[in-house]
Amino acid sequence: MVKGSHGRKLSRLEKQFHEESGTRHTGQAAAAKRSRNVYKTHDLHAHTSVDVTNMGRPSIRTMYYQAPKVTPATPAPNTEPNGSVSETFNFDDTNFDAVDDTYVDFLAEHNANGEPVKSKRKRTAGDDPQRLWVPERDSFLREFVRLEARGDAPWSHTCHGLPGCTNEPTVYCRDCEGLQLYCQSCIVSLHSAMPLHNLETWTGTYFQRISLRELGLCIQLGHPAGIQCDNPVRAFDFTVLDISGIHSVTLLFCNCATANTHTVQLLRACWYPATTTDPRTAATFRLLDHFQMYTFESKGSAFEYWQALFRLTDNTGTKLPKDRYESLLQMSRQYQHLLALKRAGRAHDPGRNLPPDWDSAPPDKRWLFALFLGINANFRMCRRNKSSEEADPSLSKGWAYFVEESGFKRLLAEHAGQTQEKSSCASHNAVNLADSKNVHGLAATGIGAVVCARHNFKRPSAVGDLQKGEKYVNMDYLFFSTLMHFSDLAVFNVSYDIACQWSKHLWTHMSHYPVQLHFSPGGKTITFLVPKFHLPAHIPACQTTFSFNLIKGMARTDGEAPERGWSNINPIATSTREMGPGSRRDTLDDHFSNWNWRKVCNFGPFLLQKLKETIPQRDQHVLDLGDFEEAIPTESLTSWRQMVEEWEADRSRPNPFESTAVPVTQASVHLELSQAEADQLKRGLDVSLHAEVSPSVLIAAGTDLEAQQRRLATDKALIGMHSTDIQLSALQQRTNALRRRLEHWVKIQTLYMPYVARLREMDDLHSESEEEAVHNIKLWLPSAVLKLPMPCNINLTRIEWKLRVAQAHEALHELRQHLRLKHHLTGFKRDWITGQRAHTRSRGIIDTVQKKIDAAATKYNIAWSALEVLAKALLEVDWMNQFPKLEKEDIWGMTEDQAAGESQTEGRRLVAISWIWKQRHGTGQEELSDAMCIEWCKARARANRWSEEVELLQEEMRRVSAFLEWQTEWWEDRASPRMWLDGMENEGVSAYAHRQAAIHRAMRTRCMSIWSVVPSLVAPSSVVSPT
Repeated sequence: MVKGSHGRKLSRLEKQFHEESGTRHTGQAAAAKRSRNVYKTHDLHAHTSVDVTNMGRPSIRTMYYQAPKVTPATPAPNTEPNGSVSETFNFDDTNFDAVDDTYVDFLAEHNANGEPVKSKRKRTAGDDPQRLWVPERDSFLREFVRLEARGDAPWSHTCHGLPGCTNEPTVYCRDCEGLQLYCQSCIVSLHSAMPLHNLETWTGTYFQRISLRELGLCIQLGHPAGIQCDNPVRAFDFTVLDISGIHSVTLLFCNCATANTHTVQLLRACWYPATTTDPRTAATFRLLDHFQMYTFESKGSAFEYWQALFRLTDNTGTKLPKDRYESLLQMSRQYQHLLALKRAGRAHDPGRNLPPDWDSAPPDKRWLFALFLGINANFRMCRRNKSSEEADPSLSKGWAYFVEESGFKRLLAEHAGQTQEKSSCASHNAVNLADSKNVHGLAATGIGAVVCARHNFKRPSAVGDLQKGEKYVNMDYLFFSTLMHFSDLAVFNVSYDIACQWSKHLWTHMSHYPVQLHFSPGGKTITFLVPKFHLPAHIPACQTTFSFNLIKGMARTDGEAPERGWSNINPIATSTREMGPGSRRDTLDDHFSNWNWRKVCNFGPFLLQKLKETIPQRDQHVLDLGDFEEAIPTESLTSWRQMVEEWEADRSRPNPFESTAVPVTQASVHLELSQAEADQLKRGLDVSLHAEVSPSVLIAAGTDLEAQQRRLATDKALIGMHSTDIQLSALQQRTNALRRRLEHWVKIQTLYMPYVARLREMDDLHSESEEEAVHNIKLWLPSAVLKLPMPCNINLTRIEWKLRVAQAHEALHELRQHLRLKHHLTGFKRDWITGQRAHTRSRGIIDTVQKKIDAAATKYNIAWSALEVLAKALLEVDWMNQFPKLEKEDIWGMTEDQAAGESQTEGRRLVAISWIWKQRHGTGQEELSDAMCIEWCKARARANRWSEEVELLQEEMRRVSAFLEWQTEWWEDRASPRMWLDGMENEGVSAYAHRQAAIHRAMRTRCMSIWSVVPSLVAPSSVVSPT
């Protein structure tokens, strides 16, 4: 029985458990009895943990666990010589290093919160097969050596070929299953339908490679296997390429009266001929399929594949096969082209998966049927100046992804002399260096492409070569070429990393192109955007005008799809840059087709995973927006919503994401004062007492020196005891330079403020140290003089007032900016940073931002203190309405979680807004600042984009299902017989069409099965989409 406080607590917990469960079943009673039996042999131990990760609010948690009873040590009585009795403890047998195994197990089975963790499965011997194999290594090796022999008697003494054969078995096939031996005649008969197997013959001492040709096998085409033609024609020295190697065979063509051509006879044997006249080389279809898949997955070159075949045939160099590398290149290219024509399928077709009434959708739903296009160039896909179009033309001729070459080159030649306009945004190399890229030895510097910006599909007729840099004329041709396939759509979202420059004269450029490239934008909505990763490199105006995050209908598209697609194709660049123009285009077309097909096959799990990731984000951002809006006055919210909705409907209206407030900075005040002094000089008024330093320059230099003193004092405080000589030297040089500037400034100050000299003399008399630290030297600006109180020049006082107002504005702007940055960094750290090293580094970055917040607050307080003194002299009354006193509790973000930082993970309700986020105008008048309006607009945009993503993903699921259903029906329609085909050809057409229909039907069935959970995922909840 467990006694004491632990026992009473355990009994109370057991009683509470039974009362809450409300059950008195026999099974539970038996379980309770068993647990009481355990209590007789176990004690209840306590584990107490203290959580100090939440600063200021440590928590203590105690958990109980059972451990076997331990009999406490009892003293042994000893009788002393005087008759007294003493108690002694024997510590000789005590192990002070003993570990409480039960407690260790408890810690291992619970996490930091005391919650049980799932125990790992105990490792067994089978979890380390390598360790199990090592003792068997010798037996494996003996079996390998044993395979070099002929084998046991049942396998090696009797021919296993034709029944009743008594010939000596000396040959076995390496490609057939089993180790049985055959005689030469039997193995030739058995391999009439397997003529490309590799054989070995027993020489009496070892097995030696031998070919079926050497054993007398003749391969007969045009007849069923095993039947010889009555009038055969022997092929001269025929070579067949197969995945098992390079084979030299004896080949007989059928020469009957009804015989087909030699090429057709080879094709019907699933051998692809290298030439159409007198073929002497062929490759098996399985080799060409294998080579195509090899290049898709490994991006290996054809030469590497040929080398592998070469070594499989002869890895010793003693019996070299014939070189058929060029034939392999030619056959694989033709085979891949024919497969593309046979499949006759495009990756996806918007004209086949839109609902019947899509063109009459209401305006607020038209964005669902938009075509997202992404434009980009890749300069790794260059091509050396080898071969020519005449020697190596493309087989596709613009039927696939590359544009038709002749029309493309003709347009480029017509506009060859045009000079591209320089960028008016940031200095984009893609624009400014378009005419100056190094092209030495290159026929193409890269490729440009237009892809689906949502799923990174390569678009038809949307890829072309670049001759220099990323010139507009090249990209225009690709853009308009692919638009010709989708001219009936109404909404286009076009993403390009230089869209701000490229789109300016796009329609003017189009008017100079051939009429077949003309695209009418009338009645269509065309939105130009910049991909999210590239956008920060643009000027601020572009960052709000071309942002995926801010424009309605973009969902969560980022526009970076082309960049991700290049990572898949870049590894093949080392092979394609050495090819001729046609071979390169056909090869890349084949790889683009494979890329698209893989994406189609993965649509089911991909879209579902995206939806699962999007719904929680949608819900969270909608809730955040609702909490944000609760603290905003209704009249402000109404005005802001009207403004942003008007901009979404017509982006020529004022952009709500751009600040309309004119920033007040010290630099702008410097300019204003300098212009005022210039006007005085024009009127013949010169109040300056120094040839180079005017009153405004004097006070401005004084405020700058004051800021340098603060920074120097901060840096000196951070210098540790073990600073390096380099650090101390740099700090001393700064100190000396500041002292020289101060001494020079003080001399000029005496001209304008002579009474300051007396104040400095008084400070020197009261100073205890021989030399005052440079950062502690008083500057005696007008605000400091008036504080004594002493009179001061009214002109100097007004100058300092203007500079201090600007300083306060700057400090507030910096304070808000750094608070927003800290909010972003703490959220990023909480959501994405893992590991001690990463946490430490991120914590250091956040601490640096916090120091900047403190510095901005100090800067504001200094300006405020000066304004307080100057206002009395200048009779400024309402200044505190614009600049309240900054208290520590005022320094927080727009929302509670911004103020609380990373320790606050719940409760995002905004109950108040600090005055630093408001603008004040006059007595009692205030409104939320531009920064607050912009922040609300961004919060609304985030909630809307995530909500649109949920809706768009469901629409895309519907499109995939509709397309696969249409494709199934399309293939079934193609199964009807053709009058110009014979019986077998019609049967082949029908069989292939039905097979493709079955494939697409199975793909649709799989997608619908995977998406069966979607209704439950998107079921209505308490979250209401934003408006």
